Amino acid sequence: MDAVADLRFCDRALRLGETLVLADLHVGRGADSDVEIPVGDGADMVERFGALLDRFDLEEAVVAGDLLHSFRTVPRTVQETVDGLARTAREAGVRLVVTPGNHDTMLDAVWDGPTVDSYRVGDTVVCHGHVEPGAEGGDTPDGADRYIVGHDHPTIAIEGQRRPCYLAGEGVYRGADVVMVPGFNRLLQGVEVNGMAADGFMSPFVCDADALAPVVRDEAADETLTFPPLGEFRHRL
Repeated sequence: MDAVADLRFCDRALRLGETLVLADLHVGRGADSDVEIPVGDGADMVERFGALLDRFDLEEAVVAGDLLHSFRTVPRTVQETVDGLARTAREAGVRLVVTPGNHDTMLDAVWDGPTVDSYRVGDTVVCHGHVEPGAEGGDTPDGADRYIVGHDHPTIAIEGQRRPCYLAGEGVYRGADVVMVPGFNRLLQGVEVNGMAADGFMSPFVCDADALAPVVRDEAADETLTFPPLGEFRHRL
């Protein structure tokens, strides 16, 4: 599929050239968990982020929204995690940029690095995906050929096993391609897309769910599995 031909999928994130994109870290989500030692929050995400920076030759990393989880409070552990992410990027010589999401109302309290509504990498625009971009000319609002977004935390159930997944569609948003990444935080349950129609998604970038093709990354097998669009594939799940 052309929409993902130049992308490399990796641990709930993706690589586009020298740019790493990850979304929906929801730092602080562990404070709402009943798990005694939450897996997926805090140190776990910093460690996984560092492993991705070590794995690839990168110049920048872009958080596509919802770096934070809470709308109203910033626990001390949240500041520690954000500082850990910033330090990890700095030590790797990677510029870390945040495009705020709907949960990031307290972002200024913990983050003083680069913040932009959307971030362009060539003809690709990275943003959280909770609101439509403003019109700036061209066939799409940003004149983009492709959008990389988060927001919905997609998962897919295959043979009874639920997995985080990416969703990719060609020309599905005003003629532009869309790639949706899963939540980077492993505590997020996510939404199961198997039977979802477009109106079940929160992101306005999803106009035709049947046109979206799931992509599942199996890190243990070092394998990326690309499936047909949901409209052709639902009956086989």
